[in-house]
Amino acid sequence: MSRWLIAVASIVIIGCSSGNKDEMHGSGYIIVNEQIWSKNYTTPYPFTVPEGEIACASNPAFGREVYFNPKGYTDESYIGTPLNKSAVDGLKLGHLSSNVPYNIKKGADLSEAVQIGLKVCYEQEDSLANN
Repeated sequence: MSRWLIAVASIVIIGCSSGNKDEMHGSGYIIVNEQIWSKNYTTPYPFTVPEGEIACASNPAFGREVYFNPKGYTDESYIGTPLNKSAVDGLKLGHLSSNVPYNIKKGADLSEAVQIGLKVCYEQEDSLANN
């Protein structure tokens, strides 16, 4: 699990919740690259870097936030590129912005990337619920 994502989500949660940490579930990530993408997904690979990770965190104020971090920019000191509106809203609330190199192809269809990230959230939430 990427610690940067937990840090970002925690900052966002502090600014918008009553402090109930049980409502925020830091989630995992999935590695994506051009070769895997072309075999498993129908849309063209949407990122300008050959490899990275799609991560997700659940935020009670905005819902599930999905981010992309290029390979080499995945530790807690980096804030990924937001891929959905919840992630954009969460960063705005925390007065944060992405600090990784721009990495979405112009005009890219992010629908599958967002769905992949949301699936990571659902899987993590299921795992937490079953423990």
